[in-house]
Amino acid sequence: MLLNERRRRVLFCALLVSAFLFRLGFGLCSQFLDPDTTQIYLLGLKFYTTGAWPYFGPDVTKTIQIPGALQALVVGLPLRLLPLPETPYLIVNLLSFAALSFFAWYCSRRLPELPKWFVWTWLLTAPWTLNISTHIFNPSYVLPGAILFFVGALETFPFLSRDLIPRRWANFMMGFALCWIMQFHLSWVVLVPYVALSFYFQARDLRGRMFCSVLWFAAGALIPVSFLIPTFIKYGVAGGLGNTNESVGFNAANLWRHLNVVEGVLGRFLSFASFELPRFIGDNTATRLAFMKENRWLIPIVVFLTLVGILQCVAMLLLWFRKKHTQPDWRALKYFTLATILLLYVSFLFSLKAPVSHTFYVTFPVAMLYSFYCWSEFLKKKSWQKFAAVFLICGLLFDIGLAATNLKRVSLYRERGKIVEAIKTSDYRVLGERRPGARY
Repeated sequence: MLLNERRRRVLFCALLVSAFLFRLGFGLCSQFLDPDTTQIYLLGLKFYTTGAWPYFGPDVTKTIQIPGALQALVVGLPLRLLPLPETPYLIVNLLSFAALSFFAWYCSRRLPELPKWFVWTWLLTAPWTLNISTHIFNPSYVLPGAILFFVGALETFPFLSRDLIPRRWANFMMGFALCWIMQFHLSWVVLVPYVALSFYFQARDLRGRMFCSVLWFAAGALIPVSFLIPTFIKYGVAGGLGNTNESVGFNAANLWRHLNVVEGVLGRFLSFASFELPRFIGDNTATRLAFMKENRWLIPIVVFLTLVGILQCVAMLLLWFRKKHTQPDWRALKYFTLATILLLYVSFLFSLKAPVSHTFYVTFPVAMLYSFYCWSEFLKKKSWQKFAAVFLICGLLFDIGLAATNLKRVSLYRERGKIVEAIKTSDYRVLGERRPGARY
């Protein structure tokens, strides 16, 4: 009995290592030639080659730049440990893999009836985790924070808590994650209402012991905030904001964009938890057709996965109206999900940016957890489990084909020689210039 248990653990560890290496390989084959990706890499490369403290991070527009040093440090510090172009990819994959593994454990504990193999495989290979969190792109660093934040928040809401995380650590996670995300992406502001709601319920339940919760939240926040404070010391409050305050203002255009169910907030939110395939094989119909022409063997798989991805979104929308569920907190979770979507609708009325998917990628954990509740009733049956296995295998085959295509066209290895030269000569400009007007 003990021997069998040991073998299962060894097999599980072997599968985890294989999954990590697969994600790392996919990330190394992913988009690098995109200007945004290159600029994020340049932030870290500049820190490595010059040693200048990075007071600001990603550029939002030509005049708006996110304050804080974390973005440059998570790319640049790994290069000091091992000066190879691939090293930052190793770190971002360690962060995202650890976070997704934690989330897989959490979802499996909440929904023990779901097959664990499905939960783990789907989370680690879903398009919106594999295509975003495996390469150097600022939303890739948002995902670990988003998972920590929402798990912490859920465990402090009395109508959703399963007591899987001690309250003190839930508050610590929320504080850390909020101040982590704010140095990578402006979507952190969407999380503030959740913090306020969490503190409201904790104040009501804990009464005199509320100070302890605030203290744990502050302790978590202090770690990433320490990388933000130097910016405000040097530039003051007004200058240290990097004009991020200018990103807030009523945007009437987004009101009309919300009417588009597919390309608006609702469709994009549900797509986080589906096999959204077209978005990752090309920017338009012509490039997507070119991809399929080059990879004819993938055509049946692409058609199958595209249809399943669409049906997943439709099913999640319709299943919201289901009243009966084996999980007693189904009603609470589905209304929590609806509240998240409504919050996004309202938020984008005051956002400079249009509601494109990566701008609210921070809500990915909510969409994925909601989808697991939707699928849990179906995956009790062997027939649906077989379908899910076929679906996941087809997804892996598609990922291999996509990685092979990206490797030749848009990956790091198209520019690796320049990065090697930049590291050797301590001149980040060999790879490229930072955007005009960038504060770092």
